[in-house]
Amino acid sequence: MPPRREEFRRIVSDNSDMPKLRMAPRENSDELLQRFEREQRALDLQREHNLEDSLAPFRVGSVPYLNTVPLTRGLDEQILFVPPSQLAEMLRRNELDAGLVSITAALFEDRYDILDGIAIASLGEVFSVFLAHKKPIQHAQTIEYDPASLASVALLQVLLAERGLHPEFKPLARPPQDAEYVLLIGNPAIDFRRAPLDHQIFDLGAAWYDLTRLPFVFAIWALQRNKNTERLRRQLREARDFGLDTLDYLIENRTEYDRAFRKDYLGWHIHYHLGSDEKRGIAKFVELLRKNSNRTVFEPKYIA
Repeated sequence: MPPRREEFRRIVSDNSDMPKLRMAPRENSDELLQRFEREQRALDLQREHNLEDSLAPFRVGSVPYLNTVPLTRGLDEQILFVPPSQLAEMLRRNELDAGLVSITAALFEDRYDILDGIAIASLGEVFSVFLAHKKPIQHAQTIEYDPASLASVALLQVLLAERGLHPEFKPLARPPQDAEYVLLIGNPAIDFRRAPLDHQIFDLGAAWYDLTRLPFVFAIWALQRNKNTERLRRQLREARDFGLDTLDYLIENRTEYDRAFRKDYLGWHIHYHLGSDEKRGIAKFVELLRKNSNRTVFEPKYIA
């Protein structure tokens, strides 16, 4: 029969070799926060380490814009960064296995799968894709555009065609400040918009939402079809998850522009999921492209 409580106390007190039970000191809120941050940093470092050298032998490309940063966290040293039009051409020449390219790359050519779940999209104002105009849009005869842009040209053509407008488009060959009508994208667009302006801004994300009440998907991971890319897809998803889980860190530590802008742009203007609403937006874009252009437009093919 086990000893009674009093006997147990006597046994413990009489046994000098028995270690004394001690309570761990209670941590205050600052100490708990510091411990949590240390543990979180250790986990982040491990996730970053796991992504190092994880893409080989796959060849992957992206664009050197701020809005792509959350999708390539931990993979930066393994990815080739080139302008959008060059990236699409490299993918077309089979020099890349995957590229973070404009949605039109997967709609105008029936050769790529779209990695499901991941996109660069906006629901309303995107800020970094716009037509800058000195005169009313309805008077535009010619619109100059950044040669790096692809989806934005097609999107603007659709938006204007739905208003009964069909201006000529030609590549920009002078400083954008000198153009009466100029289409800009990415970091050059941000630079232009944050400087003193003589232009009005027609934001393409906002215009698309006004027309459709849907998000617009500007870019996706396009993968060469009929290749075994299962491991690559897994790593691209892990990089996206890592980037979004550490978005506050990216906002604090990136050097492009100022912190307030990075927080607003990455946390509000852009989102990175490709769900049912985004797919409805892509389907609507396909519909309007077929209506307003002479190009063959293929149905998107998503791969998990």
